[in-house]
Amino acid sequence: MTYIDIIDEQDAKGILKKEYEKGILRSGKVFNILKIMSRSPAALRDAMAMYLTIMFGKSDLSRAQREMLATVVSKVNHCYY
Repeated sequence: MTYIDIIDEQDAKGILKKEYEKGILRSGKVFNILKIMSRSPAALRDAMAMYLTIMFGKSDLSRAQREMLATVVSKVNHCYY
């Protein structure tokens, strides 16, 4: 199994700390999908900005349709988180 060295919440600083804090505000915790990007805080920040734009930004698709598409793609990719 692959091992990824992550930075935990208590050790986060700067951009990473801000992104972890936003994650806690959104869902009450920092999910591992964020932690695996902890060694590249700017990439994490930019990836989250893109995600939020895709899921919550102006679109012809409803929020429910976007969630449904994300769920189907995750299932097809055998991604269970």
